Amino acid sequence: MPFDCGISVEDQMEAALAKKIEVMFVTNHNTLDGYNQILEYRSNHEKFKKISVYPAEEITIDTGGHVLAYGIQKTIRPRMNLEETLDEIRRQDAVSCAAHPFAVTNGIRERARMCDMMESFNSNNVDRFSNLVAYNFAKNNRMHMIAGSDSHVLTTIGRCTNLIEAENNLDSVIHSMRNGRLQIDSRDYASKQEVYEHAYYIISSSRELLLRDALDNHRRMYWISKWALDSYTRNHHNFLWRSIGALALYLAKRVSEKVNIKGHDSNVFANRPWRKLISMGLLP
Repeated sequence: MPFDCGISVEDQMEAALAKKIEVMFVTNHNTLDGYNQILEYRSNHEKFKKISVYPAEEITIDTGGHVLAYGIQKTIRPRMNLEETLDEIRRQDAVSCAAHPFAVTNGIRERARMCDMMESFNSNNVDRFSNLVAYNFAKNNRMHMIAGSDSHVLTTIGRCTNLIEAENNLDSVIHSMRNGRLQIDSRDYASKQEVYEHAYYIISSSRELLLRDALDNHRRMYWISKWALDSYTRNHHNFLWRSIGALALYLAKRVSEKVNIKGHDSNVFANRPWRKLISMGLLP
């Protein structure tokens, strides 16, 4: 879905200022547009001048996994394989990082060792098993670790922070990241309410696209889909939708535990077979 974050540039900068963030990488999905917009906004507002804003991108590779690229100057196109993506990051003398590598549906898992760094803690990995396995994997493979806020709602900006031993300029910061002169300063999970808020933004913003898809590909389900979307967007706080949200989080935790802790085949995540994943979460 194209809608993933509805926070205004102004609100992002105000939140960063309030939380005394000195350096911020902007990691939009598959684009540098957000970075360019924030940079322009910052240049026109004196009170934000002390916040250094640096370019980055969260790139979707061919498997649906995500790789962070810090310090790039040109947008890296999505849907290349991991090797091609990392080659392009190196060509730009940037730093690669495996984003939420053991997340339920969009991590690159053990191939994280091919990156320069690894996100050993992601605040949106509310299943918790994903972060536990990521930390142990990074430690066993002696990888440089960072924590990521992975912020999609206003209140989670700065939920995780990292300390970098560097001068406050992009070249120095990138050099220190590449050489592991950094450490996790703070980390915490997104709350259930913040997860629900993010889900509401995605679904309500994508209503027309979802209905169009239902009409084109699932015609028999169109009216049920329309009722569900209209009911959810009118009152997503009611008992029905909160119960469905709680069930979704429970199933995600169960699937993550089975794959990340109990050794079930991680290939179950390929192509996102939702019926199979739901069954896997419900069965003992």
